Amino acid sequence: MAARDPFAHPVQYLKGVGPRRAELLARLGIASVGDLLYHLPRRYEDRRAHAGILVPERIGETVTAGGVVLGGQELRPRRGLIITKLALDGGNGVFYATWFNQPYILRQIRPGMRLFVVGRLKRAFGRYEINVLEHEAVENGADGLHSGRIVPVYPATENLAQKVIRQMVRTALDEWAPLLADLLPGPLRRAHRLLPIAEALAAIHFPSSWEEKEEARRSLAAEEMFLLQAALAIIRRGATQRTKPAPHGPDGPLVAALLADLPYRLTGAQQRVWREISGDMQRAAPMRRLLQGDVGSGKTVIAALALVKAVEGGFQGGLMAPTEILAEQHYLRLREMLDPLGIEVHLLTGGMRAAERRAALAAVAGGQAGVVVGTQALIQEGVGFARLGLAVIDEQHRFGVRQRARLQEKGLAADVLVMTATPIPRTLALTLYGDLDLSVIDEMPPGRKPVQTEVVRPRDIGRVWRHVLAEAGEGRQAYVVCPLVEESENLQSQAAVDLERRLAAGPLRSLRVGLLHGRMRPAEKEAVMELFRRGEIQVLVSTSVIEVGVDVPRATTIVIYDAERFGLAQLHQLRGRVGRGGGLAGSCFLVSSARNPEARARLEAVCGTTDGFALAEFDLKLRGPGEFLGLRQSGQPLFRAAQLPRDLDLAARMRAAARWVVEHDPELADPVHAGLRTALQLRFGEFLRGLGIS
Repeated sequence: MAARDPFAHPVQYLKGVGPRRAELLARLGIASVGDLLYHLPRRYEDRRAHAGILVPERIGETVTAGGVVLGGQELRPRRGLIITKLALDGGNGVFYATWFNQPYILRQIRPGMRLFVVGRLKRAFGRYEINVLEHEAVENGADGLHSGRIVPVYPATENLAQKVIRQMVRTALDEWAPLLADLLPGPLRRAHRLLPIAEALAAIHFPSSWEEKEEARRSLAAEEMFLLQAALAIIRRGATQRTKPAPHGPDGPLVAALLADLPYRLTGAQQRVWREISGDMQRAAPMRRLLQGDVGSGKTVIAALALVKAVEGGFQGGLMAPTEILAEQHYLRLREMLDPLGIEVHLLTGGMRAAERRAALAAVAGGQAGVVVGTQALIQEGVGFARLGLAVIDEQHRFGVRQRARLQEKGLAADVLVMTATPIPRTLALTLYGDLDLSVIDEMPPGRKPVQTEVVRPRDIGRVWRHVLAEAGEGRQAYVVCPLVEESENLQSQAAVDLERRLAAGPLRSLRVGLLHGRMRPAEKEAVMELFRRGEIQVLVSTSVIEVGVDVPRATTIVIYDAERFGLAQLHQLRGRVGRGGGLAGSCFLVSSARNPEARARLEAVCGTTDGFALAEFDLKLRGPGEFLGLRQSGQPLFRAAQLPRDLDLAARMRAAARWVVEHDPELADPVHAGLRTALQLRFGEFLRGLGIS
C-alpha cells in the first residue's frame, strides 16, 4: 500500500525528475510526488490561440497564436545576427513567427507540424509577425502544456523553469493522481457538488476554462478545510476527555481581594468574560479558551484574575509572552497586583544572568513561585513546575499550537488561556481556532479617548516635531518607531541607531532621547524602559519591539516612519501604545510617501477607525488570513486552495461535517476514513499523538 502512496514516493524517482531536480524541488518544500501534486499554480496565463487575435488593435501586445507550419528560412542580415522565420497558416491567413540567434529552430520544427507561439505582435511588409518568447510544437492533435490553453504559472526557484515544472506535474497527474484517496465522505462531496480529488487536481493544474479552474479550487478548498477541522475536532475531543487533578472551586477570598484592590470597576464585557473563564476553571475538563480583546480593552486584568484563581486552588500559573520586553512588562504589572495578596511572581527569560536563572528555576520547581512570567524560556527542557494548573499565552499568533502544547504539557491537564490583541473576525476565529472556546472583550474602559491618527508626508515632518516638543513641555512623552527592515534585525537595529542620532542632534536636541532595539542586551532594554517609565527619557526611538504590551501612561504621541511597510494589525498595535493613562488624548503620525493605491488604502483605513475588529475585517479582505495557527510545515502554507474570507461559508459547512465524523468515529477506524486518517497523520501528526490518530 505504502509503495503506491504518492506521499510515500520520493519525487526524485518520478520520470523526468532525478537527483538534481529533486534538490531544486526541495527548496519549494516538495519531497514526494504527493507534494508535487499539491504544488498549486500561483496564477495563470490565458494562452489560448483565439481566432482573430492578429488584428491592428493588438500590435505591441504579447499574444498567443497557433497554426500549421508551411515552411521556414534563415536570414543573416549582418555578422552575429541570425533571424529564423517560419510561415504559419493560422486558419484566417498566414503570419510569421520570428526567432533571433536560434538556428536550431529549423531543425526542430518541420512543415506540417502544428505550432503555438507566444510573443510580441508587430506588422511588417504587410504581414503580421510575432517575435517569439516561447513556443510549443504539438503533433497528432495533442493538447499543448505551455501554450494554446490556460497555462499554469507555479511558485518556482532558480534553475527550475516553468516548462519543466509543468511537465513534471503532468507526469505526476497521469501516473499518481488516480491513486489518491478522497478524504471527503461521498455524501458530503455530492451534497456540495465537489469534484473527486483526482479530477480536481487535474483541473486546478490544467483547466480547460476559468469556470473549471474555480470549480477545482473550491473542491480542493473544501478538502483543506475538512482536514483542518477534523484535526481541530480530534484535538478538542482529546482535551475534553482528560480530567484535571482537582477542579477549582468558586472564586475565593484572593480573587475577591484582587477585584477590591483594582482602582476601577470591570467593564460589563470583562465581567462576562471572567464568568466564562472562571466557570471553565471549575469544570473537570481542562479549559481551552481564546480571549480576544482590542488594544487597551483590559485583557491583562482578566489574566491576573485567572492566575490568582489557579494559585488559590493550590496550583501555579505560567504566563508566556513573545518578547522579553513584554514579559518584563507583564512581570512588573503582575507583581504590583499580586504582591499585596502574598503571591510570589517570578520572571524567567533567556537573557537572565545565570544566578538569577538558577534562583528562578528553583522557585518554580519548588512551588514557591505562584506565578511565573517568561518568554519561550518557559517551555525549554530543564524548566519544571511543581504543580502547573494554568498556562496563559499572550499574543497567541506569535507562537502557534506547538508552543502552546509544550507549555500545557509542563502541567497535568492544565487549563489553557490564550490571549490576543490582534483582533480576528469571529468567523475566521471559529475556522482557525476550532479547538478553543472563544471569549471576546468588546467594550473599552470608560474615559479612554480615541487616538487621533493621520498620514504625514516626509516633507511635512517638521510639524510633527513641533507637536512632540509641545507635548514634552506639558510633561508628556513620545515614541518614534524606525522603518521596518525585514531582511535583518541588525539592519533594523542600525536604522534605529541612525534615527536616534539624527533626532537627538537635530529637531529634538532640547529633549532627552533614548534608544531601544532588538540587538540590545536584556538588562540594557530594561534599563531604558525603566527610564522611560519614570519620565527621564522624553522620546523613545525604537524598532517595533514596543509593538505590544508596553504601557507608559504619559506617552501620548507615536511617530511611525515608513508606515506603509507595517501590517494593519501592527500599526494598530503600535498606535495602542499611546493615550493609555489619565484620560490623556493620544496622537499617531504615520509618516509615508507611498503612492501605491493598496498601501494608501491601508493607511487611510487606520486613520478612519480605531476599532481593531473593523481593521481586522478590512485586512482579511485585503491580504488573507496569514499563518494564524503556526502550523506551517515543509515550507508549505496552511491553505493552498482556500481563500479567506471568500470561503468562510464553505469552512463552516466543512467544520460541521468534520465534527460529525469525529463524533461518530473518534479513532477514524472505519475503512472509509482510511484516507482521512493517513492525511491527518501526514499533516498534523505531531499534534494528534496520544489521541488515537498516530
